[in-house]
Amino acid sequence: MFRLSQYMREVLQPTPLKPGRQQSGPVVIWNLIRRCNLTCKHCYTTSADIDFPGELSRDEVYRVMDDLKVFRVPVLILSGGEPLLHPDIFSISQRARDMGFYVALSSNGTLITEDNIDRIAAIGYQYIGVSLDGIGETHDKFRQKTGSFADSMAGIRLCRERGIKAGVRFTLTQDNNSDFPAMLQLMDEEDLDKFYLSHLNYGGRGNKNRKDDAGFRMTREAMDLLFERCLRWEQDGLHREIVTGNNDADAVYFLHWVKKRFPDRVEHIRAKLEQWGGNASGVNVANIDNLGNVHPDTFWWHYSLGNVRERPFSQIWTDVSDPLMAGLKSSPRPLRGRCRTCHFQKICNGNTRVRAQQIYRDPWQEDPGCYLDDEEIAGYGA
Repeated sequence: MFRLSQYMREVLQPTPLKPGRQQSGPVVIWNLIRRCNLTCKHCYTTSADIDFPGELSRDEVYRVMDDLKVFRVPVLILSGGEPLLHPDIFSISQRARDMGFYVALSSNGTLITEDNIDRIAAIGYQYIGVSLDGIGETHDKFRQKTGSFADSMAGIRLCRERGIKAGVRFTLTQDNNSDFPAMLQLMDEEDLDKFYLSHLNYGGRGNKNRKDDAGFRMTREAMDLLFERCLRWEQDGLHREIVTGNNDADAVYFLHWVKKRFPDRVEHIRAKLEQWGGNASGVNVANIDNLGNVHPDTFWWHYSLGNVRERPFSQIWTDVSDPLMAGLKSSPRPLRGRCRTCHFQKICNGNTRVRAQQIYRDPWQEDPGCYLDDEEIAGYGA
């Protein structure tokens, strides 16, 4: 996850580079349930409005939580499917809060209603993220349910009225790219706290003509717009949290933007970005699915590191006998192709390895989703 607004503040008001702090344990994204009331086109869990057998019971979830706490996991992001469909979501959430976890809820927003908002508020979630795929009809088509956008916005507004930090997650695709400017406008209209731009895992476009490729060009234009809007918000004193995910090349592209717009800040930003270190899958980011399988992140559902019913999460996560985990935890990672020769490995850390694995059947090959051209990965360019 690239925290754009954090580094934009460093552009405008630089702070001294301090020694980096080692994260105590990974952030755990936990898909408690696979059932969902919507059927979104780009769902990574392939959820549906049915019961999926074999999911962890409440007591099993509690036992895992105890292990996570001892392992010093700082953050639990409770997800699905739609987590509000889980019969024990509130008891699990309350227990997590009582144990001292930072607890976030990742929802589609449609089930946040007048009937449960008081209970949601009582839990004290530190953050509720709602996925939107565009404005109005665009969103409804992606979610394949008429009225889902209105229901999601109603849920967001209920959160805002109760003082709950709420934000929007938007997955950029060629089908909703035209709605992206309106999504940023929605941040102003609704005075939202956070915007998360998630890249769809495109891949397989080859190495040449990346600036001209339709998908990569779309991504670059979206990032340019996001940079400028984030800059304006910061200059106007609107310190919204703007983050991007699933493409750590964003940080390198931002560094090139800084070189053009604020050349006197480029080395400072580079040092800050290198301290961040880029992709953290298998290190500072973990996923547990609804069946208890552990994955390096949420896009590795086809690759299980182990199951919490058989071994504690803490043992699974520290076991580097698995070749994938050994590679993800190594520094530098054993990258190949363009990623190996990239001048900015310390910033990006090889980007999202799952795309390389899916396209080339080799997790260490170059990331086919990197939208930077050869000149840009070779240095600052002209």
